Amino acid sequence: MSLPILIDRADPIAIVTLNNPEKLNALDLAMWKRLGESMRALDADGELRCIVLRGAGDKAFAAGADISEFEKTRNSARAAKKYGAVIEKTMGAIAKCRHPTVAMIHGACVGGGLEIASQCDLRICGESSRFGIPINRLGLVVGYGEMQGLIGLVGRAVAMEILLEGRVFGAQEAKEKGLVNRVVADGSVEEEALGAARRIAEGAPLVARWHKKFARRLSNPRALARAERDEAYACFDTEDFKVGVRAFLAKQKPEFTGK
Repeated sequence: MSLPILIDRADPIAIVTLNNPEKLNALDLAMWKRLGESMRALDADGELRCIVLRGAGDKAFAAGADISEFEKTRNSARAAKKYGAVIEKTMGAIAKCRHPTVAMIHGACVGGGLEIASQCDLRICGESSRFGIPINRLGLVVGYGEMQGLIGLVGRAVAMEILLEGRVFGAQEAKEKGLVNRVVADGSVEEEALGAARRIAEGAPLVARWHKKFARRLSNPRALARAERDEAYACFDTEDFKVGVRAFLAKQKPEFTGK
């Protein structure tokens, strides 16, 4: 039996693959759990500099949750609450991961697949990719944890359009809505996404983690404390700052160590 989540490591980049191509990478409960566990394990890996999430094959990033198991896993509010708790933990593991994340999107990216992609830092898709969350046709709602990432990405108005209409739309409209950062030819998605991951990995890893932390903090309307503001100057005491300045002045490529 194939593993539901595959992890390939090309230091310092990890590629996480949703592996259910027969069902367009729809996630069953075991896949949701494993994805969350995998992201938490990768988050703890200090050697990593970027994580790429993708679906197996080139037909889908993910077609959402596996509806065929709902009669067992979501057959009551009580059962659905347990299922939803797993999804929220997984969404949180992606959103709070200290390493930059890139969603490599081939084909369909709908329902839970779009919710996963919305938790990533960057999203790169092909021209024929399709997006949407058509769960109003199933009589389902997205939970708070799932909706939070979507609203944070595109704002309340666009999120409501996506959820209330339940329409599936193309890549260019997704770009216009702010759902994706880049649309490229279908055959160039992997090259472009891995290229973005390599550019991220070549940068100072501590800086990338700080930028993620600061951006997440700024989504909270609470006023910044002085200690939080001062953390923005901590980079000047790092070895990577010295390496970066020396390399710039010498017109050389910096080799950052994350120290």
